[in-house]
Amino acid sequence: MFIYNLNLNRQNLIKFAFIIFAIIVIIFFGISAYRIYTQTVKVKDTIPEPDMCIVETNNYTNILKTVHDDLDTYIGQKIKCTGYVYRVSDFSTTQFVIARDMIISSDLQTLVVGFLCNSKDAVNLPDKTWVEITGTITKGDYHGDIPVIEITELKQVNKPDEFYVYPPDENYVPTAVLF
Repeated sequence: MFIYNLNLNRQNLIKFAFIIFAIIVIIFFGISAYRIYTQTVKVKDTIPEPDMCIVETNNYTNILKTVHDDLDTYIGQKIKCTGYVYRVSDFSTTQFVIARDMIISSDLQTLVVGFLCNSKDAVNLPDKTWVEITGTITKGDYHGDIPVIEITELKQVNKPDEFYVYPPDENYVPTAVLF
């Protein structure tokens, strides 16, 4: 049998406690530094261009309303959004609306909303195809002055899990640059 006689006096006990505390602090700071570093790397990978507006489900109608209300302020703004291809009979072959269904009542009645888009690649897109577009806001004419997105990039995507949008938020504050 092995017996170990540990003789602890007050000085040895304080030294031992200090060493254990120092090890815990070093481990804690190491983990914290690692988490901060990995979070920073993730954030850097997802930062959009500084002048690019990313339109998402939660801000779709706010941005749509803001641009329609003050079009001249946003001409030249780069924009990226997702929606489905929607056309009406008097559109040209290069035109479509990047549309979303906005819920307008509690019984899920919807209204189609979106930006008019212009792209030579629109001819190849069937209606109701979900796409992600990147382009620039311009002023166009469709029964009056309206914003038109001149598409620079277009790709087909899957229908998002959350595809409905909601009416504009009363608390949304427009700025000179959409973000």
